[in-house]
Amino acid sequence: MRNVTLILDDGSRFHGKSFGYEKPVAGEVVFNTAMSGYPESLTDPSYAGQLMTLTYPLVGNYGVPPFTIESNGLATFMESERIHAEAIIVSDYSEDFSHWNAVESLSDWLKREQVPGITGIDTRELTKVLREHGVMMGKIVFDDELENAPEAIYAGVNYVDKVSCKDVIRYNEGAGKKKVVLVDCGVKTNIIRCLLKRDVEVIRVPWDYDYNGLEFDGLFISNGPGDPDTCDAAVQNIRKAMENEKLPIFGICMGNQLLSKAGGAKIYKLKYGHRSHNQPVRMVGTERCFITSQNHGYAVDNNTLTEDWEPLFINMNDGSNEGIRHKRNPWFSAQFHPEAASGPTDTEFLFDEFVKLL
Repeated sequence: MRNVTLILDDGSRFHGKSFGYEKPVAGEVVFNTAMSGYPESLTDPSYAGQLMTLTYPLVGNYGVPPFTIESNGLATFMESERIHAEAIIVSDYSEDFSHWNAVESLSDWLKREQVPGITGIDTRELTKVLREHGVMMGKIVFDDELENAPEAIYAGVNYVDKVSCKDVIRYNEGAGKKKVVLVDCGVKTNIIRCLLKRDVEVIRVPWDYDYNGLEFDGLFISNGPGDPDTCDAAVQNIRKAMENEKLPIFGICMGNQLLSKAGGAKIYKLKYGHRSHNQPVRMVGTERCFITSQNHGYAVDNNTLTEDWEPLFINMNDGSNEGIRHKRNPWFSAQFHPEAASGPTDTEFLFDEFVKLL
């Protein structure tokens, strides 16, 4: 294992060993407090451009599942067709793995997909630095090649354009009872699965595609990476769709932010984001609380919602917005992930609510 150093923008240095692909990388350093689910997180397009720190100390002990494709063209056990995170940072990498569904080690997978992984990092201390300072840009460099350190750029980059599909893709074509246009801002595979198992035809379109000339029964806006302010074309297309006040619209994660922007609200960057499987949210107007999976660095400013809109969910930790709904029309969203691969699935009923509206 080669010696590597994680260098943050504030000058902080964390020394470790390489267990993945050997190349220097740079990106936004974030932390995820989930205890499991690294295959799903690494393949989540929302992590594009980020160095993902896992706070759970032991990583790799259950290996990596096979990369198999179902008859509908979706990956069986992953959330996209490849790893999207720039790198993974862990405290203790387990070289030995054991799981009924594992076919390779995390190290072998990272090397095959040319993604760095570093171990031996004090992830508790790193997380404390990120919590106090806020997310920072950082770079992973090999100690014997410090002169090759790359520079990180995250703000202002349209990562949605990098991860969105380039062509229209249809699932369950001609077989679904209703048609849903899915705006792909970096959609997780399990979102498509959740729609397909509710017997709808899914028309997956690029993030900036003008779908308003198509025939469809509902509009779905997916999750995605980066700054929603870089996605104005998507916002304009959503506003066009809103001219049909009876059209059901449902957004998740980035979809919550883009729907909010289309409705006139503003977005702001969180200090260190919500990335975990255990974020508590409350449905506004009720005492119903849910444990949710989240992965986002931006949030909707509740104070900028216009009089036609209201918060649907609120984060119980910091009071930030977790979803919105229109007061008259069938439009709503969730900042968290109701499909939640790799869990929890407490809020998957939101897909049922959406399909009922079609």
